[in-house]
Amino acid sequence: MVTHVNAEAPGDERGALIAFVEAQRGGIRRSVLGLSDEQASGRPSASELNLAGLVKHVAETELNWLRLAQQKPNERQRTEETWGDSFRLVEGETLADVLAFWDSVAAETEAFIRAVPSLDDTFPLPDQPWFPDDGAVSMRWLMLHLVEEIGRHAGHADIIRESLDGKTAFELVAMDQGYASQS
Repeated sequence: MVTHVNAEAPGDERGALIAFVEAQRGGIRRSVLGLSDEQASGRPSASELNLAGLVKHVAETELNWLRLAQQKPNERQRTEETWGDSFRLVEGETLADVLAFWDSVAAETEAFIRAVPSLDDTFPLPDQPWFPDDGAVSMRWLMLHLVEEIGRHAGHADIIRESLDGKTAFELVAMDQGYASQS
């Protein structure tokens, strides 16, 4: 990671978890700095991954985990038939729209985590073969999982961006902070 996450106020575990999730979000957001929808949808390697699709995927994944924790239906739940659409812009979608959607999910995640009575509160895991039967996880686990999930994809985004135009994570941080041009 090329950015510093400020220490939480003493005893502010929620703030620390939120800050680390946001730091990972920033890595992915920076990967699309200065790119058009077409550039962000480019696939510079044998992988089907592209930057716009990664942004969309992590936004939808965060929403899915949030809805599980809230124990509410996910209004963007994917099916086997639509799973691939979570990794690419589809007709009528723009990168700006997906980033705005992710901003709203991020704000909702933060508000939810700040409002839960305890980070030790749990919610059930879905009935899937990769989860334990009758499994449950805590709100703390949720936030640590978001750091893991988003961080993994931020690494993918670094590689894709560098493959597209040679810009590294360090250069993108500098661009984001106004220290370098976007050319």
